[in-house]
Amino acid sequence: MHYLLTEEQKMIVDICRQIVDERIKPVRAELDEKAEFPWEIIKEIAKSDLFRLFIAEEYEGMGTGIFEVCLATEELSRGDLSVATSYAASGLGLIPINVGGNDEQKKRFLPQLASGEKLAAFGLTEAEAGSDAGAIRTTAVKDGDHYILNGTKQWITNGGEADIYTIFAMTNPEKGARGASAIIVEKGTPGFEFGKKEDKLGIRASATRELIFTDCRVPAENLLGREGMGFIIAMKTFNESRPAVGAQAVGVAQGALEEALEYSKVRKQFGAPISSFQAIQHMLADMATSVEAARSLVYHTARVIDSGDKNVSRLSAMSKLFASDMAMKVTTDAVQILAGYGYMREYPVEKMMRDAKITQIYEGTNQIQRNVIALDLIKRGVI
Repeated sequence: MHYLLTEEQKMIVDICRQIVDERIKPVRAELDEKAEFPWEIIKEIAKSDLFRLFIAEEYEGMGTGIFEVCLATEELSRGDLSVATSYAASGLGLIPINVGGNDEQKKRFLPQLASGEKLAAFGLTEAEAGSDAGAIRTTAVKDGDHYILNGTKQWITNGGEADIYTIFAMTNPEKGARGASAIIVEKGTPGFEFGKKEDKLGIRASATRELIFTDCRVPAENLLGREGMGFIIAMKTFNESRPAVGAQAVGVAQGALEEALEYSKVRKQFGAPISSFQAIQHMLADMATSVEAARSLVYHTARVIDSGDKNVSRLSAMSKLFASDMAMKVTTDAVQILAGYGYMREYPVEKMMRDAKITQIYEGTNQIQRNVIALDLIKRGVI
């Protein structure tokens, strides 16, 4: 479809497509099997300046917007959602610095992230606190010109691989969600350790670990904004990051559609390719229509965010919700079209189906997205 992309935007897509075809597809099955973090590919992404898409020009970024991030994320996800997740998770970790950091913090941390020299990670989720930010148990107690962190974060993408972590901790537990603050913690800080790498259903090559803080002393100058602003920073971050999850979902669904279409042309039954059968044609038509509808919603959301509109929580939630539900359906249908072959690891669609599931879960489950959408509808009406 024609989305009126600029020459710069087309170049971003072309660069990502080249990385997918030359660097990702040949090794994605091996990375999945070994659950091996894709450092060589991440370095290639960094060399191509794709991490600069998240960051303003004054901090050595490209000064582009969420739309360009979605273009890159979608194309990388077409090749392997594990790689795209590792890439996008660094963006998730640095967005709080974009939205809540002061100039000194941005100058200190963002250039390293723009170059891809270092990766970032986002530390909100705990065993008893995911969508319920008020249930966070990790604490940050002020001690002179430091904060002392204690607690554990769970299921943190890029955990152990990233160097810069945005951690949400309670500076005033009595205030619930309003007592949460956001603090930058660097890898190697005494008292900051990592748990085991999780063994996951999908996105196996991405790293997911616990973050463990034991009397971890962090300079007070690493506090983003003011004490108590953590929840606001997290919500602003999700408003910008959720369309990128939608882009991940569009990408993995696009990859599955392409595999199913090509297979349908060569697989013969009853003396004819299965693409000649109306039952298969209708499945392919529905899959393609669903992918295109989700892509349109994701792109629209990204452009609205880039326009400066602040009332985007509903639209961001919609783009993540619709696209991820679509991806699960399309990848499952791709497995069905390939039938027995689709169930085998020799073909990539079974991996795509396993990978797609996470898009319905992380950065707020789709049940939470429906809550966000409904509450905004009730508050602001249908506008």
